[in-house]
Amino acid sequence: MVSAKASFSQNIWKLNGIRLLFWLHFFGPVLVPFFTQWGGVTLSQVFYLNAWFFFCNFLFEAPTGALADRLGRKTSLAIGSLLGFGAAFLYTAAPMMAFFLAAEAVFALAFTFHSGADDALAYDSLKAMGQEKNSKKILSRMEAFKLGGILLASLTGGFIADRWGLPAPLRATGVAMLLSFFIVLLVREPGAAGPKRNPKNYGKILKEGVGFFAGHKVLWILTLEAAAVNALAWAMIWLNQPFLIQDGLPLKYFGFVQALSVAGEMLVLSRQPFLEKLFGSKKSVLTGGGILTGIAFIILGWAHSLWVAIPAIILAFTFGLTRLPLFSSYMNKYIPSDKRATVLSASSMVRTLGIFLSMLTIGKGLDHWPIQPTAMVIGICLVALSVFSRIEEGHLKD
Repeated sequence: MVSAKASFSQNIWKLNGIRLLFWLHFFGPVLVPFFTQWGGVTLSQVFYLNAWFFFCNFLFEAPTGALADRLGRKTSLAIGSLLGFGAAFLYTAAPMMAFFLAAEAVFALAFTFHSGADDALAYDSLKAMGQEKNSKKILSRMEAFKLGGILLASLTGGFIADRWGLPAPLRATGVAMLLSFFIVLLVREPGAAGPKRNPKNYGKILKEGVGFFAGHKVLWILTLEAAAVNALAWAMIWLNQPFLIQDGLPLKYFGFVQALSVAGEMLVLSRQPFLEKLFGSKKSVLTGGGILTGIAFIILGWAHSLWVAIPAIILAFTFGLTRLPLFSSYMNKYIPSDKRATVLSASSMVRTLGIFLSMLTIGKGLDHWPIQPTAMVIGICLVALSVFSRIEEGHLKD
């Protein structure tokens, strides 16, 4: 019989597999063409759709986090995987805005059932083994598996679309999410984190978790810092493909640019101790990463050459979208186990609201401005936010 410690150790690898499968987003390399060419919507409408997606995330985050604490994180992950499977096929039901809006809502619900629950389950598995000190390494590795899924999907999604049409990558994504559900069934939940014999009332769990988060100054500072920079950096997901089209890169090569970007993210996540030595402190890693992301947006807005645009895109992805595992690790040090999923979801809720407002604003801007000045304004804001960060080195506990 497998010991409890060995079982929880296996949890980590199962969670890595779940992350990889859930993030096999084969649609990534052709995301904008799917909406604009197959779906018939404008680029600004794509941003509005993404804003709707994150508004739904905002509404669902805290309730699904509390459900994860109430019913168990394993149950939450299972529901999320099944919902993701359904949403992926709903997108491709017909090229109509109504289907896109419905699919975005279901997809948002799927993501919120996963959000916080897998991090919480991983941290509590480490805690059950007495290895909480390894949380930054383990959570960064989980993020690397997520990026590995995106990387693999990036290299193959364009070919899937070329062979079977633009809707095909979304359907392949749905199948991968269904496979993640079967791995979830093999996870063993630590006793302290699983559903209790006499569980607390759902409303009480939600109130206590959100109340704990709302009253914790350091958690708020970390959350707002993560939210502000991530909300703006997120725009690169939607802007990079229009820039590549504008600069003349054939569609079949889009996946390679995304793959190089993901490889950069994986490299950064795997070299955190080295980066802390290079930059001089944990705070400097976060500040420097935000500044480099801002510079990348500014360069992208200024350049009109693929030789400049592609490195700028890679730089923005590499430093702009690798911060959240670090923030999750730092925040976990302040959160009690029985409130972990709810508090992490409340924090994610704030970040989600930030992306919603960012996508709405950028989409409105694109109704009036070309993408070049839009990118430059985003870059300037990123640099300013990073320079005037309120994070202190003492907040960042290992």
